[in-house]
Amino acid sequence: MARALVTGSTAGLGLEFAWQLAGTGHDLVLVARDEARLATVAEQIRHVHDVKIEVLPADLSHRRQLDRVARRLTDPVAPISLLVNNGGYGLRGGFLDVPVEDHERQMGTIMRAVLVLSHAAAGAMVHRRRGAILNVSSLAGYTTSGPYAAARSWVTVFTESLALELQGTGVTATALLPGFLHTESHDGAAITGEGLPRVTWMKAPYVVEQALRDTAKGKVLSIPAVRHRGPGDGAGPGPRGVIGRLASARMQSRMAQRRLDSARRKASRRRLKAPWMRTADPPAPATEGDDED
Repeated sequence: MARALVTGSTAGLGLEFAWQLAGTGHDLVLVARDEARLATVAEQIRHVHDVKIEVLPADLSHRRQLDRVARRLTDPVAPISLLVNNGGYGLRGGFLDVPVEDHERQMGTIMRAVLVLSHAAAGAMVHRRRGAILNVSSLAGYTTSGPYAAARSWVTVFTESLALELQGTGVTATALLPGFLHTESHDGAAITGEGLPRVTWMKAPYVVEQALRDTAKGKVLSIPAVRHRGPGDGAGPGPRGVIGRLASARMQSRMAQRRLDSARRKASRRRLKAPWMRTADPPAPATEGDDED
C-alpha cells in the first residue's frame, strides 16, 4: 500500500489531505507541532478508514526536528510514496510590525522545510524510480504582499525547477496554488475577504481533490481556481493573467456554482489512480532457452 507523509496535517488543507489520502487507500505519516492533536486526528481517521497511521510531532522551524522528519522520508523499510509539504502560516501585521525572529520562523517553516524535505524525499524516490512531491504554495506568490507572498513565490519557482530536474526519473513535483481559504493559517494573519472576488475564497475539499488529481497526472502547477495551462501544456494564460481574470464578475458567478457542486468529500470514496500507488513490476517470466541453476 502507498504511504503519504503530510506536514501541517492537523488543520486546514493538511487535515483535508490526510482524510482524502486515507480514503483513497494511503497509509499515513502525519506531521505537526501538537502531539495531542496529532493523536486525536489519527484516531479519528482510523475509526473511518482501514489504514496504518504514524504520528511524528515536529516543529519544522526547528532544524533538529526538521531533520527527524527528513530521516523518516529516507526510511527504506517503510518508504514514502507521496510527500505533501503543507506546513506554513501567516503573521498578523506588516513587515515592520512583526519581530524579525517571527519572520525567520515563518521562512523556516515555508521555505527551508520545503527545501530540506524535498531533497530527502526526491533522493529516496529517484532511487526507487517512483514517487511524487506536492508542495503547497499560493496564488499570493504572484502578488507583492510581504514576506509571506515572497516565500510562496519561492516555493512555486523551486517546485518548477525541481520538476524539470526530475524529468525521466519516475518522480514528479507539483506546486499547489490555491486562492484564499478559510483555514487556521489565515486565522492568525492579517487577511480578510474584504475587496476580494468571492471565487478566490475556496473550499478545502475541492482544492485537495483537484491537487491530488493534478499530482497524479504529473502536472507541475495545480491552480484549482481556474483552468491553467503550464509551460508544457500548450498556449494559455499565465498565472499573473489569471489573477486579473479572477476579478471578472461573470467568472465569479459561473465558477462559484461549480465550486459549490464540487466541494464535497467525493474523493474519500474514490480510487485515486496514481503512478506512485503502483506496486513494483513483477519479474519477467523465463523463456525457453534460459539457463537454470
